[in-house]
This record gives sequence, structure tokens and C-alpha cells, in this order.
Amino acid sequence: MKNADLAILGLIVEKPRYGYEIDQVIEARNMRDWTEIGFSSIYHILNRLEKNGYLTARLEAPQGRGPARKVYEITEDGRAAWYQATLDALSNPVKNERPFYLGMAGLSAVPKEEALQALDRYSRQLRENRELVYARRMEVRDDNDFFFVDAMFDYGLELLDVEINWIETFKQRLTDHDRSG
Repeated sequence: MKNADLAILGLIVEKPRYGYEIDQVIEARNMRDWTEIGFSSIYHILNRLEKNGYLTARLEAPQGRGPARKVYEITEDGRAAWYQATLDALSNPVKNERPFYLGMAGLSAVPKEEALQALDRYSRQLRENRELVYARRMEVRDDNDFFFVDAMFDYGLELLDVEINWIETFKQRLTDHDRSG
């Protein structure tokens, strides 16, 4: 199961939802930071999940002047697939294929000052990302009934803190390291 499929099924397991509502929850929970779900792909994914028998859809009467909404509910097959995929995701770390490792692998051929400047930019971006994630967490903190949403933000913030600290420590090691030997 694709990550985007699992994410959308998980939102529908919580409660039946329509496409725009799914996008709002994805945005509020900062899910685009850790899974690739564009607004335009939500409806494609919903259609595919429905075609595969994981979802059913019903039209809901218009609310006020708005159009009728297509509300999706999870099927028994969808719940079983979501359940197994969720357990798999929680129990199997994935291979880390970040480009940062490629940069580290080539570090010996980069002048120290340029490497330090690049690491400074990386560190600044991490700090900016941390500020954004923290701000988003504060926005949704009282808005949800799901303790795991706070836990997801905590996990992301902890990972960012660890990476920021590692980068700062490594920059000091690089500064102190004499490459002439």
C-alpha cells in the first residue's frame, strides 16, 4: 500500500470524510511534511481506493448554498488493509535514502569553508522547519481529540532537535579537524 493511500485511509477510519475535508486535515496536521499528498491527488487516490473496494461513497445533501458532497466511508476490506499496513508501518523502519548522506560521502573533496557554509544553510533550514512544525502543533493542539496527533508532532520535533544538535556538533568537529594529515 502506498503511503498516501495509508494516510487517507487512516483519516477515513477516524470518521467518514469528503475530499476537501481530508485536505484540510492533512494541512492542519502537517502531513505533507512526511507524505506526498497534493491537493489534486486526493481525489485520484479516493477514486482508486473506492475502485479497489476499500471505500464506499455516498452523496451528502448540500450544506447551505454549497454543492452536494461525496462522503467516503471505509469498507471491511479497507479497514483490514489499513490495519495491517498501519501495523507494518509501526514495526518496520524504512531505509533512509536522504540526499544528505550523499553530501556527507563527498565531503572530503569539498573545501572546509564551503562545507561549513553549506552545513550552516542546512542548520538554518532545520531550525526554520522546526519553528513551522511547532507553530502548526500549537494551532491544532486544542483542536483535536486524538492524542496521537500531538505525539506525531512531538516525534517530528524531537527528530529535528536531534538533527540540529548533530549538525552543530559535526560543524565543530569539522572546524577542529585538520585535513592535512
